Amino acid sequence: MDQHVKQGYRMHCALSNLNRLDVDRLDDADQERIERARTLLKEVSLLTQPADGDGRDTRVDS
Repeated sequence: MDQHVKQGYRMHCALSNLNRLDVDRLDDADQERIERARTLLKEVSLLTQPADGDGRDTRVDS
């Protein structure tokens, strides 16, 4: 399996698991940690373009 696919799948699984938690049963500090983790995972994107914005693949094959 492609490394990017594995990483994306793992992030998806982590976010799915966090979304299944019954946060109402956790204390306030844990609720904040869960919400922060959800936010960070949602912000992650394997499809982020390079800073120059040209959209080209930057990987070099030898």
